Amino acid sequence: MSDGKIQFAEYNDTFVLKCVGDVRLTFCSALNETIENTIKANSFKSIVIDLTEVISIDSTTLGLLAKLSILSKRKFGMLPTLASTNPDVSRVLDSMGFNQVFNLVHTAAPCPECLDDLPEQDQSEAVVKERVLEAHQILMSLNESNRDEFRDLVSALESTPS
Repeated sequence: MSDGKIQFAEYNDTFVLKCVGDVRLTFCSALNETIENTIKANSFKSIVIDLTEVISIDSTTLGLLAKLSILSKRKFGMLPTLASTNPDVSRVLDSMGFNQVFNLVHTAAPCPECLDDLPEQDQSEAVVKERVLEAHQILMSLNESNRDEFRDLVSALESTPS
């Protein structure tokens, strides 16, 4: 288990997703379900992702955040805002091409006190593999560097039986 958490809130027509600490793939099922429910809701005027308290974040989580942005652009015609004040995290976001799918800001995001933690979910190995594969395929679609970086992982995941 990681020492991180993901919280969310619906606040004045804004969906807020806040990641805190060391955020790893242990959250992938709950995060994916939250993303899909958010897109189905069709009631948000903006989406804010707050990474200002992230120490580290893995590529699976980043891929799922990119999925949220891509679906938001497709369904609502808007790019979410992603806030990061950690220089290391911001460097990763820039190198992954997140400036193409987010409005990146490097200041603290206003965040309501009414955030709730994402619920814990039992995750089968097959479900985790599916989320990891999807997240990395999304990252690969963002730029050539990501394609090179994650090609072997995606190939390995695709060739491993579920």
